[in-house]
Amino acid sequence: MRHISVTVVEYTSELIRFGSVSHLSNGPVTDYAQSVLQDLGCETERVEYMDGGILKANVVGRCGATGPGGIAYFGHTDVVPVDDWSIAEHGPFEPVVRDDRLYGRGSTDMKGSIACMFAAVRSLKDQNFKHPVYISCSSDEELDHRGAIEITKRSQLYRELIDGGACGIVGEPTSLDVVYAHKGGVQLVITSHGKAAHSSTREGVNANLAMIPFLQDLKTIYEMTETDKSLMNREFDPPTVCMNIGINDHTKAVNITAPQSVCTACFRPMPDTDVESIVARIQDAANAHGVEFRLKGQNPPFRRDPGSDYVKQSVELTNGRPSRTVAYGSEAGNLDEISNLIVLGPGNIDQAHKSDEWIALEQLEKGQNVYANMIRQFCL
Repeated sequence: MRHISVTVVEYTSELIRFGSVSHLSNGPVTDYAQSVLQDLGCETERVEYMDGGILKANVVGRCGATGPGGIAYFGHTDVVPVDDWSIAEHGPFEPVVRDDRLYGRGSTDMKGSIACMFAAVRSLKDQNFKHPVYISCSSDEELDHRGAIEITKRSQLYRELIDGGACGIVGEPTSLDVVYAHKGGVQLVITSHGKAAHSSTREGVNANLAMIPFLQDLKTIYEMTETDKSLMNREFDPPTVCMNIGINDHTKAVNITAPQSVCTACFRPMPDTDVESIVARIQDAANAHGVEFRLKGQNPPFRRDPGSDYVKQSVELTNGRPSRTVAYGSEAGNLDEISNLIVLGPGNIDQAHKSDEWIALEQLEKGQNVYANMIRQFCL
């Protein structure tokens, strides 16, 4: 195995060991993150809420002097489900190093990133921070970003970093490229209601029969979003909103008339996308066919000026590659009060959410060094 700082691997491994799947409580992993922050000399603040009787926890820490400026890092401790984990030798929450990779759920998205920031602060712990380092570890990023939203509403340390004009880093995996913009997300649920009965009778009402003509209209709307140049943005690849459509009647047997038919639609708006017009067209189609429409959730896109001093400085402090956009989303869209903000983290998004999720040890090493460089520049 290559030589690498043990600390960042240990931090990542400890974080992976917590099975903090989004539908469960992330209280234990937040306890651990808070203990690390306190060990690093940070003042910490807890922001909690209940979600369907399940405790969700967020922690924000501040290291170094109070005052203006500094760096604010944002990461999330929840992970996606692991039902399809494919490595027989070990489970998803058993971190294993093999072939210069660290395997485990959340290694890339994004416990490795949080570990890099922990390790970076530790490596500079004896320095005199003239400006503060803020570290936020949130819940529910993989669902609806509620953890980050609660932090922006309720955290005194968050209000402090806003008032002080701290520069922000959202640590999602970017292969340590500086990202200045990403897409958002809109989730819709359309439901047709029927009546279950044995299909040999005429007692039932098949909900799919009302859904089918709606789906034909939705297909037309989908094709419009893929071809209408006014809805495209060539800064992104792909340059369209990439609508994804799902359909399921959840019926257990083929001889039951479906009592419900559920269509899900998700699309990824870019910073200049006319979201309202797309949503309105889908809602009008639902109303025309007598099916139920619900806007389930919406996360905003993110963009900052790629020519800004902060973006250019960040490029110089990382790998020198030009700043770019990504097609996925992050909590950056919820942090609109931070004017100087980028997405920057170790690992490749192609490795995230997979049945054998891993992060390269080299990325952890470089991630720690990049974050340490940012701290030196803006806090020392």
